Amino acid sequence: MNLKKIALSIILLFVIFMGGVIASVYIYPPKGVMIFEYHRVNDDTVDTDDYSLSREQFQEQLDYFKENNYHTISMMDFIRAEKYGEELPENPIIITFDDGYEDNYTNMMPMINAMGMKATMFMATNYIGKENYVSWQQLKEMQDNNIEIGSHTANHLPLTEVENLDNEIKLSKLLMEWNGLKTIYFFSYPNGVYTKESIQCLKDNNYLAAVTGDAGYNTFKTDKYLLQRTNVSNYRFGYIGFQWRILKTKILYRLGINQH
Repeated sequence: MNLKKIALSIILLFVIFMGGVIASVYIYPPKGVMIFEYHRVNDDTVDTDDYSLSREQFQEQLDYFKENNYHTISMMDFIRAEKYGEELPENPIIITFDDGYEDNYTNMMPMINAMGMKATMFMATNYIGKENYVSWQQLKEMQDNNIEIGSHTANHLPLTEVENLDNEIKLSKLLMEWNGLKTIYFFSYPNGVYTKESIQCLKDNNYLAAVTGDAGYNTFKTDKYLLQRTNVSNYRFGYIGFQWRILKTKILYRLGINQH
């Protein structure tokens, strides 16, 4: 058998294998919680920022969740279900936003509330009150309107570049609590980067869970400090790109790739 036939045979076997995997996620859908990672909902930045969605795009995705019988929960809902056996709704998902842009308050929050949904926003605390970021008052209002608040460090630095982890992990939590926010229990790793030391620092400072940038499903067996999360960007192929990202998440979980 020549090399061309060998190559074609390998490609054919791969296509058959992947076809079987894709079929399996539809026939036997994964069980668990998908966490989605967003950043901005802003019509003014959608054409220049890959991390921005327009309000129309975000609404389309919220409608998709509702029409496909997904139900939003908070990070605390998931932890309480794992720890105390509290019941979760069918097809639970968690919608999260990183960084703390002001459009999370002006655009995202009203849209989430109008759909009767929940969301979680992870705040880089030294950006609070700066241009294009939420204020202290807005953060408090968000906590009172179904938006759970977590920490995204103080300065949005990858934790591999931080010498004193307490300055980013501990102080960001304390700063928000000292300024009147409800207790901060959850954390998002900047750029999805973490270390053994950063995980231990989270535990030492009474965080209950943290999210990564690795797509997949979360079960009660998933490491709570390495929760899987699917990034949602301003996809080149729009709504189809969004659906592909969900399918990719299911495939990665089924194949056990980067699952914690």
